[in-house]
Amino acid sequence: MKITFVHHSCFVVELERTVLIFDYFQGNRIDGFSFTGVLPQFDPEKEICFFASHKHRDHFDMDILKLADIYPGIRYVISKDAKMSPHFLQKHGLSQGAEHITYVEAEKSYRFGTEETMEVRTLRSNDAGVAFVVTVDGRTFYHAGDLHNWKFEGVGELVNGKMEREYKRQLRKLEKQHIDVAFVVLDPRLGAYTNLGMSQFMQSVDADVIFPMHMWQDYSVIPTYKKLCDNKAYTDRLQEITRENQTFEFP
Repeated sequence: MKITFVHHSCFVVELERTVLIFDYFQGNRIDGFSFTGVLPQFDPEKEICFFASHKHRDHFDMDILKLADIYPGIRYVISKDAKMSPHFLQKHGLSQGAEHITYVEAEKSYRFGTEETMEVRTLRSNDAGVAFVVTVDGRTFYHAGDLHNWKFEGVGELVNGKMEREYKRQLRKLEKQHIDVAFVVLDPRLGAYTNLGMSQFMQSVDADVIFPMHMWQDYSVIPTYKKLCDNKAYTDRLQEITRENQTFEFP
């Protein structure tokens, strides 16, 4: 199994028979940032599946539909909040990819693949769209999208409390499920609360390997988290990302 951190919240998971791509967008889409990650080329014999957790520009790029011209068997699993009309797709020259799209709703289960061997379960994000739990080729992956404890300093307990309660409610849905690889938010913009959502995830969910994401190119938050956390069972699971297009291999 090879995992590539493309940039921000985008990861590519390459398995024996399947390729999963989560929340890809082109690097010039976000004002004030220059993301440099690029997608690798894929084996067209594999099942290739793109996931888009919601419509925010740092998680979804409609140009991924152009890849249907290269990979005829490609599939797109896109949150319903990013739904595009046939007229819109035709106007932008993306009609070719439209037939490969499945729009998904929160708190639902779906099956994909030529023999429906991929199971996708969605959680409800407390920000926008969904989070994904994907089981395929004998492994289970969790991608949070923008599901997180978005607790900001100075916002007030009314807003922060509601955000935290919903985050914990969704995490409870993962408590009885083993996750092989999880992609979880660790956002430095949250200041004193940067580590909170990650720690709550680790306390609640049985995940072997955890990749932090949504770091806005500030990878220093990973060693900082590890230094502040004295629980080795947490820190040993957390992967150290240092750059875009970084790859990790697992047996």
